[in-house]
Parts: sequence; C-alpha cells; structure tokens
Amino acid sequence: MKIIMLSLDSLRADRLGSYGYHKPTSPYIDKIASEGALFEQAFASDIPTEAAHTSIFTGKVGLNHGIVSHGSNLTHLNKTPQWLPTILKQAGFTTAAVDNLYQLKEWFARGYRYYINSVGDKRWIDGELVTSLAKDWLKEHADEDFFLFLHYWDPHTPYLPPKEYIEPFYGAEKNSYDKANNSMNPAYNHTAYPFFKQHHFDHIGNIRDAGYVNALYDAEVRYLDDKIKELDQYLEELQIKEDTLLILFGDHGESLTEHQIYWDHCGLYDVTVRVPLIMRWPHHIQQNKRVKGMVQHVDLLPTILEGVTQAKEKQFNDYQMDGKSLWPSLSGQEDGTHSTIFLSECAWQAARGIRTDQFKFIKTWDSGLFDRPPRELYDIKIDPYETHNLAEEQPDTAEQFEKELHVWIEETLTGQEDPLEKQLKEEGLPFKKRIEKVLQQVGLSWEEWQKNPSKERYDQLLHAKLQHKD
Repeated sequence: MKIIMLSLDSLRADRLGSYGYHKPTSPYIDKIASEGALFEQAFASDIPTEAAHTSIFTGKVGLNHGIVSHGSNLTHLNKTPQWLPTILKQAGFTTAAVDNLYQLKEWFARGYRYYINSVGDKRWIDGELVTSLAKDWLKEHADEDFFLFLHYWDPHTPYLPPKEYIEPFYGAEKNSYDKANNSMNPAYNHTAYPFFKQHHFDHIGNIRDAGYVNALYDAEVRYLDDKIKELDQYLEELQIKEDTLLILFGDHGESLTEHQIYWDHCGLYDVTVRVPLIMRWPHHIQQNKRVKGMVQHVDLLPTILEGVTQAKEKQFNDYQMDGKSLWPSLSGQEDGTHSTIFLSECAWQAARGIRTDQFKFIKTWDSGLFDRPPRELYDIKIDPYETHNLAEEQPDTAEQFEKELHVWIEETLTGQEDPLEKQLKEEGLPFKKRIEKVLQQVGLSWEEWQKNPSKERYDQLLHAKLQHKD
C-alpha cells in the first residue's frame, strides 16, 4: 500500500470546478474527484497553517494538542502526542515529505525517514519544485510501502503564476492599472498594508484593479492543477496509481476581499475554514462519490489508519483522537462525521466559533487588525456568504451558541490553561507583532499607524527612510 497526501496551501473549496466554480481552474483535480470521493463540507477546525497541520497529524483539535496559534514564539508540541508519520513508520511504511513546514516549527519533521526541505532563497515555493522533488523520490521508492507528504505552496501569496496562465482569467483587453479603477483602495489603506506590501503587493505591481489579484489567484490554482496532473501521470508511468491512496486537502482557504480580508487566510468564515477534501483509492473508494455531511481535518488520521488496517491487516494501538474515520461515509453507511464543528484561530486575530449545518457563530477574543463585533451569528442556509450578522437580532440563539462554546472549551481543557488566553496574555497576537516590526522601520508605532493607515502615508515614510540611507 502507498499513501500520498497533498496539502494545497490556501486553496479554498469554492474555487474548484468540482465544488461548483464556473471558471476553468481545476480540470485535473476535478478528474481525480470523479475517480474517487469528494467531501462537500470539509472544514479546518484550527487555522492557519501551523495549527491546521498539527491537527491533521495528531488527529486532535488545537485545544487538545495545545497548538492554537501561528507564528508564535510560545508554542511547542511535546513528544508524547501521536503523530501520523511516526505511526506509519512504526507500521513498516517508508515515510517521506517534500515540505517546508520545518521552517515554521521543528515538530513537522517528526517521523520521516526522508525529509526533503523545499525551502529556498525566496519566501514562496514553486509547485514545479515540489513535483520534481517528489518524482525523484518516487522513482527510487516505487516498490515500497510508503507514506509521502507533499506540501504545495500554490496558491499561497504572493500570487505569481506563469504569465501564460493569467489571460484565461484576466483577458488581454482588461487593464489592471486603469486609473479610474479604485477597487484596490480598501486593501491599500488597510491596517495590514505594510506587511502585504512587502510580501505580496510589491511582487505583483502597483495595480489598481482588485479583480486582477483575484484572477492571479485563479491562475495559481490552474498552475497547481497542472503540477498535480504531472505528478499523477507519473504514478501511472510507475504503475503504482492503482495501489495508491491519494488524499488532496486544503490546510485552509483564502479570503479574496470578503470581510475586509484582502488575500489572506484569517477569519472563521467559510471562505477560509471550508476546504477541499478529495480521496482516491482505486478498488477501495467508489468513483464519483460525494459526501454531503460535515467532516474535518482531524478525521484524516483515523481514516488513514483504518485504510491501512483494511489493506495490510495491521493492528494499531488505541489512539485517542478527536477525529472519526471517514470510511462509514465513503461506504454510504453514514453521511459525514460531525453535526457540530468547533473552530479556532490566532494569528492576525483571535476568535473561536461553531459551525453547524445551518448556523455559524463566532466569538472574538481579540480583533487585531480588524473591526469585528464581539459576537457574530450567520444563517448559512439563507446567507452562505455570511454578510448579515444576526447576533443582535437573535440574541437568544447567539447566547445559546456562546454557552455551548464555553462548555466545550471547559470540558476539553479539563482544568488546564487555555493556550489561546495564554498566548494573548503573554505575547499577544503573533501577526500584530510582525506589523509592529515593519512599522518600526519607518518610525511608526502601532498606535500611530492605527489612527491613519494609508498606502500614501506609509510609502512616503518608507521613501524618506530609503533616501536617508542613501
């Protein structure tokens, strides 16, 4: 048996054709979905990247494994939790990764016999590199039982697809620099602008049309689709496709200007927490299977272990997991694994939430760079884009959800310190500190910048700083 997991960073579900998108972003991913199973309502319970992947590899939510923040200096995963690569290595699998998560936290390299660090001299990683390194490794280990984890950076910012991929999503007749178009102004004058100037906007040019940036995201997805096609066709060439359990998932989605979040992955709204999840395993998973019920990241570990048990009659220890196996849903015995999913984030802002089939409830601990009400309530059935906050109109419903969230936190922590509150008390929001460091370069404090965040002001200060250096 062979297992390949593809983490597709920042890929939101509704930007794929198989999830209903009308633009040609994902013809090959859609093909894979038709050859296996697609989960229509899959969620990242903990975001962003560090918390999400830790949940995936432990089968536990952040409150149980303790990692609820991204980019924090306080977080550390001790060596006692179960860890998917380690479990599979002990079960006789050759374990390998093409990945850069080790650059974030050391525990992401645990359990691998081969760890191929894809990091280079740039912040971003091209999908061509990941696919190339994966093919080289597969060629040498195709005859073994293996677990291979691939972390694709595309379509994470900065959106830098090859130029030929852009025109299908932003025609040559359009002008991204049209001076009459002011749709970029909200992003340029947002509190987060100094950070994204360095890490995104400077790389794509001083454009004026926000639609162009969204088109770059779509082009990135289309480019990623071609890299996955190349990888999958190589499995056929090696004649191991039939024996391979292939899992594609997003670690989180991406906000493309929704909720005043400009090309980033914070906020517990569905554009960020609803992720694609597709599984293919010839002769084991039914083709064209669509699971409509809710599932989440932590379900992947028990699902993989049950798949290994089926294929190799392996016996695993009684691991403690928050996730549930997806196999009953894949076989049609059930439809999803959870009726309620608890959500958490701590990076640009700190919040927790509840997602049911009908409602989304969000409680904000620290709004960070954003203007957020303390409570948000959305009826997903009638307001899928979460634009109308019902918290004040339906206070009893909001109060009921807040109590349910509080009970879940208390019962999960069992008297232990809340890692979210510890983070906010001892260090604050991790990404707020990043903004403060950037602002220091131009002589601004966080408080000064908050009073008047504007692209023009920041650029003038930066220009004066650079001239002074010269």
